Amino acid sequence: MGDVAVRMRVMPESIEVDLAQIKEKIRGVIPPYTRLHAVEEMPVAFGLKALIVVAIMGDRAGGTEELESNIGKIPGVESVVVEEVGLL
Repeated sequence: MGDVAVRMRVMPESIEVDLAQIKEKIRGVIPPYTRLHAVEEMPVAFGLKALIVVAIMGDRAGGTEELESNIGKIPGVESVVVEEVGLL
């Protein structure tokens, strides 16, 4: 088994949500077998911004489900969508 890079789009509930707080909380919910590589803001429309999260994790059963679930439970997060998974 190797490592995979996971790219996810995290959408906030509204433009009023503090993305800096969500970034900090993402760092706190990363599973121990996962390494956070980057978190960047990406403009979507009309002042709304998404967070693009890139994480490195082992290629294991269950894939990205735990990571997606943990991030999705953060207050202020509307949705989490895996955009890309690639073997390193």
